[in-house]
Amino acid sequence: MSHSRLRLLALPEATSPTSNEDRYAKVAQTKRGESISSAVRIRTDMKYAAFFRNLNLGRTNCPTKTQFEVAFTAAGAESASSFLTNGTLVFSVNSSTRARKVLALACQALQAECGLKEPAYMRDLDYLADLVALDPFASVERSSVFERCVSFLHPESVTLPALPLESKRRDVEVLRFTDSEALSVSRKVGNTPGSPNAFLEKLLGSPVTTRNWNTVVRLVEKYA
Repeated sequence: MSHSRLRLLALPEATSPTSNEDRYAKVAQTKRGESISSAVRIRTDMKYAAFFRNLNLGRTNCPTKTQFEVAFTAAGAESASSFLTNGTLVFSVNSSTRARKVLALACQALQAECGLKEPAYMRDLDYLADLVALDPFASVERSSVFERCVSFLHPESVTLPALPLESKRRDVEVLRFTDSEALSVSRKVGNTPGSPNAFLEKLLGSPVTTRNWNTVVRLVEKYA
């Protein structure tokens, strides 16, 4: 996985002439695997989050919570903790190189044991903390949308479409892109909410996995 820089291609409305621009510029100086804080200190352990596509614990071709965590510790992680039931896991290792190897081995083990063939996307917890600190949905009134979402993009999604971007039904709106995520909102049209994941997969032609923004916020609060 490439270590692309955190760079939002569309900025939220600034609360002051320079506040948000300065904050985004500061985060853009760091890599996905290296946070603002970790860039200036030696780390003996690093935490990463793995986001699996289409994984729900205990379902067909999916692991149990124990199987999920053991796949990572058996692959060399110092610790592994499943978060919720939707294929999100936090694990600890001592380097980004080791983290990529652990993720690859864990995916192989889950395929062999459960038949899981879905991709997973890895992010440094400090990177996610920096993203959360930017408060990218600050300008969105929560009551006006069904969900605020973050979608983790396939590394081969190199050409991102121009914004603004909205589905034909107007039930999904992509507000901004980083180099590796899409930040969007879904709305109900009739009784059916839009699916940012389905919209982005069709648009980009590559697999995506999506989480409610609150899931990422809670994950950062618990583990970062």
